[in-house]
Amino acid sequence: MAIRLSNRLSALASLVSKGHRLADIGTDHASAFAMDIGKGRVQQATADIKEQGLSSRSWTRLSDGLTALQPGEADTILIAGMGGGLVMKILSQGTHALTGSEELILQPQSEIAQVRAYLRTHGFRILEEEMILEDGKYYPMMKVAQETASDQREETVQVQVEDAFGPVLLQKKHPVLKEWLQRELKTVDTVCRQLAAQPENERITIRMAQVQEKRQLILEALKRYETADV
Repeated sequence: MAIRLSNRLSALASLVSKGHRLADIGTDHASAFAMDIGKGRVQQATADIKEQGLSSRSWTRLSDGLTALQPGEADTILIAGMGGGLVMKILSQGTHALTGSEELILQPQSEIAQVRAYLRTHGFRILEEEMILEDGKYYPMMKVAQETASDQREETVQVQVEDAFGPVLLQKKHPVLKEWLQRELKTVDTVCRQLAAQPENERITIRMAQVQEKRQLILEALKRYETADV
């Protein structure tokens, strides 16, 4: 039976360099080293591999993040479909498995700005980014590599915009990102109107400041579509 990938999985697969040995952290869709902390998911991945006739090329391993991955076993490490906090935890606790030559394909489901800031300040560089819309949801994803130095730039508006929306997506003027930014701007404007209609108090004032800050970042990002080179 042929494997049919969703648009999200196809986009993730397109970021993997040809010929690389892949370690998939989280085994919703097993390939190469399929690793997961859940015994049941590992068993399911093993069954999926056997059903697809890939037992000679794919293996499963019970692992909490990268703990069971040995240095040099994989050229590409895929961490996708989980919260950003967990992505950062896996990276921070898995440094033993990284030699510096691997590429990492990351697709956090939340806290994406925090993940980008973590990468920037912990010796990783974003090489490529992609973003797709599937079933009404937007999925940003990125390919990163380790560097010898961290980017400890001051938290300027430019840095905040890149962390929030993706330096490569902005540089490419990615059409899906622009669509998402325009949608988010409408949402933020609606929230601003709703807050302005409520009696003023400390909670409303703080919330309005947060929403206005987000609105400013969105507007700064949309400016890139007018000025950035393709």
